[in-house]
Amino acid sequence: MNLNYTSEMEKAMQQSHGLGYAEYSRKLSKRLHVEKERENDHKESQKIVHEVERLIHK
Repeated sequence: MNLNYTSEMEKAMQQSHGLGYAEYSRKLSKRLHVEKERENDHKESQKIVHEVERLIHK
């Protein structure tokens, strides 16, 4: 997997997931874990947005 990334992306990956892009790109199990976490974070964010919208439009 050939990824182009910046130092800021590397720092964010380390802070968010505890691993760098080199390891992320090398190990399928790590990629799957990170992507599952991202999907869960996205779903939680969507729940919050919908709840805020519901409260605003009461």
